[in-house]
Amino acid sequence: MQNGPEGLSEYELERMENIKKNREFLSSINLLQASEELKQLTRPKPSQRGLPRSQSHSAAKEVMPPRKSLRLQFKEAEVLTLPPEPRGTLVYEQSPRQKKTPGPLCMEPVNMEEGSKLPTQLLDLCSEESAETRTGKLELKQYSSGLKEMKLTEDRVAKVVKDRVFSLAFHPCSSSLLVAAGDKWGKLGLWNVGGAWGDDGVLLFEPHTRPVGCVAFSRAQATQLLSLSYDGSMRCMDVEKAVFDDVYDVEDGLKTFDFMSHDCSTLVVGNWFGEVSMVDRRTPGNSHESLHSLDTKGLRCVSVHPVQKQFFAVAETRVVSIYDSRCLKKVHPKPVSQLHGHSLSISSAYFSPNTGNRLITSCMDDHIRIFDTSAMTTNSPLVSKIRHNMQTGRWLSKLSAVWDPRQDDCFVVGSMSRPRSVQVFHQSGELLHSFRDSENLSTVLSVTAFHPTRSALVGGNSSGRLHVFSD
Repeated sequence: MQNGPEGLSEYELERMENIKKNREFLSSINLLQASEELKQLTRPKPSQRGLPRSQSHSAAKEVMPPRKSLRLQFKEAEVLTLPPEPRGTLVYEQSPRQKKTPGPLCMEPVNMEEGSKLPTQLLDLCSEESAETRTGKLELKQYSSGLKEMKLTEDRVAKVVKDRVFSLAFHPCSSSLLVAAGDKWGKLGLWNVGGAWGDDGVLLFEPHTRPVGCVAFSRAQATQLLSLSYDGSMRCMDVEKAVFDDVYDVEDGLKTFDFMSHDCSTLVVGNWFGEVSMVDRRTPGNSHESLHSLDTKGLRCVSVHPVQKQFFAVAETRVVSIYDSRCLKKVHPKPVSQLHGHSLSISSAYFSPNTGNRLITSCMDDHIRIFDTSAMTTNSPLVSKIRHNMQTGRWLSKLSAVWDPRQDDCFVVGSMSRPRSVQVFHQSGELLHSFRDSENLSTVLSVTAFHPTRSALVGGNSSGRLHVFSD
């Protein structure tokens, strides 16, 4: 075979000519560009429902004068003094925003025109008598079958708060799906799924200035929603009075709370610095009844036993301690039981919602653990240990396993795996169902919550969007 002018064989020269012609043809019909456009069309886009996207800050960005070196200007350097260190060590960045003034705040939605009144339907919805919570556990086969009936649709995805979701709670009403969400910068969103008020059923409020770490509807008075913030404030949104009442106020660092009575009038409140406060909402003022310093440097979660209300669990650094509020000392109280075995920090710990016979923990050592707390012994035995990726990184809220209030032995947790999903497990570790949706779910849902009376599940992501799976 003869070689061509470049030392290539006739076959190689013919092959190169064919490659050149193919490239010219593909370029002439814009196939590569069409392929990229097709990818853009098929890629899931964030839902446009709910709050509008924040406007770009570039246009309003202040133009600063050019920086000049003091050394080149033959000037002495300025002497700067560091501010005093805050009490303890917060694992969250300090906020430059000022704290809200103590006292009641009007319920004025920030996403509506100034002076707009609350929708009258909101009070009607919150005043609705909720359906009785199902008593008794379903068989796992029947329960799993019910989970598969719960779907995510386009109209059940909406931007409810401006920034990363830190906390979620369903209202117990059954005629509509009403969910509350707290975000990174103190905003609180109410979303009536399928509603018409506000932005696609969304009302946005700003009762706090730092992350809203915990929200819960009062089980005794469903028109009230309690919210707690890292800024040191705890408020009660009272829809009937249209105000955010001042419940509890400290300098900073509130992290978590739970109700200590069936009428939801007394609370246990935990802060970042290893202290718990007993708060009685019936007493005047916004202070605590008592303050107790635990034998820990950090505190992440408190959970009250659903039946024996005197017991509450505290997720400390690497151990969960259960205390008896009837014999709680001011300093270093002795726990009645402890749950050991965690090798890294614990994110959350919750009693099972109906019996309290189990306690679930989420830990940064990539495990979910379930303990037997039926006997409340000195060392509660471990029932199961489930491996689960908890490495969310800095920009996502921590994953926490939370119980289904209607099924005392099953729980839900977000997932870091792809495709994106939310997973439901039995306490034995058996995976019962993975909620997925290729069209409407493309992000990690770090914060999750089941509805107390209906077959519905909500998950929140880092951009303030909520996703509701329902039958």
